[in-house]
Order: sequence, then structure tokens, then C-alpha cells
Amino acid sequence: MIEVVGVEKRFGSTTALAGVDLTVRPGELVGLLGHNGAGKSTLMKLLAGQLQPSAGTVRVGGVDVGADPGEARRRLGYVPEEPALWEYLSAREFLEFVVSVRGRGDVEAALAVTGLGADADRLVREYSQGMRRKTAIAAAVVARPPAVVLDEALNGLDPPSAVRVRDHLRELCAEGAAVLLSTHVLETVERLADRVVLMTRGRVVEDVRVAELGDGGLEALFRERIRPD
Repeated sequence: MIEVVGVEKRFGSTTALAGVDLTVRPGELVGLLGHNGAGKSTLMKLLAGQLQPSAGTVRVGGVDVGADPGEARRRLGYVPEEPALWEYLSAREFLEFVVSVRGRGDVEAALAVTGLGADADRLVREYSQGMRRKTAIAAAVVARPPAVVLDEALNGLDPPSAVRVRDHLRELCAEGAAVLLSTHVLETVERLADRVVLMTRGRVVEDVRVAELGDGGLEALFRERIRPD
């Protein structure tokens, strides 16, 4: 459902991604971990069609993102690290707009998932950062897309909302969706993910099932494979 094959991304003389291969199958939730600057956000922007690879192929739902970005985006729900929202819409109006563009979706269900119901009719410009992130997550899942990509999306959520969102992501996976979640919180990945992918300096250095982690768990693997400069 999410497929990255031999992807490189260069910004002038800087190589952000250096031959990345990554697959997220239907029904799978994969945690993406790495140090700051490892290339995680660049990879997710490639999946969303916000950037084009310097080499390699990116597919979402079997669609080449570079060749047909519009169709690929229709199959994807995406939460960037810093979501951009329309300040003078309410969360409900914003979600209604997303549904009109996608042609499907359940606004009330998405509001319930993120716990925005009581504040759904306030303007986004009045929201805290946590409420803005909830709005972005609701927009990503409102149409129940077959692929969901979240870049640090659980950061700043209050505990009840974080639990609801995590439960909903597992529900989407049970329906056959593929979820790629970037986070710095190791405990979240160990509790939620089926597999974990570690990146450093633009490369994938580990791809392992969470159930196969050793006695030290994910923290031990992270310390071993992700070393500071």
C-alpha cells in the first residue's frame, strides 16, 4: 500500500535520502524512528507528493506519486509535522470542505475520534496547538483512506485524545489500511506498531517486527543502531 523503492533526495550538495527502500503492507502499522535530520519528514513529504525524488519510485496504493500525484493523494491521509489550516474556518467547516474535495467522509466520526466535538464550531485561529493537531488528524482520517502517513502527529495530544487516535489507527489497520507513523516516543511505537524502521543520515539501518525485539526492547535497538555524531 505504501512503497518506496531506491529513493534518493538531494537538495543541492546535501543528500537527504540515500537509496531508501520501505514497504508498508495493507493492515500494517509501521513506526518510523530516527534522529533529527535523519530524513523522516523528507520521506513523508515525498509520499504526499510535496517533493519529488531525485531518483527512485514512490507509490501509494499502487499509484506512482510522481506520475499521478492527484490519484495518489486521493488514497492518502497525511498529517505533516507542522499542519497548515485555514484560520477563519471552524474544525467542522474545515472537515466538511475536505469531505467535499474527497467525495466521501464522516465529519462527526472524525470529530469524535479526536475529541473535538465540543469545540468543533470555534474558529481554528482560536485553537491551541494541540487542538490544531487534532483538526489535522481528523482531516487525514475523515475519509478512511487506504494509506495514512503521520509525521509526529501524536505530539501534544492530551492523553484521552491520544488513546482514541491510537485505537482508531489500529481500527483502520484492521480494515486493511496501511499506516506509517513517525515519532520520537519509543513507548508509543512498542505499544502500537507491528514493525519499526530506523533511519539515520538518510538511510534505513533497521527494519524489524516489534514482536522480535530483544530483551532491551526498542530503546536498546535504538541505542545500538542510532548513534550520535
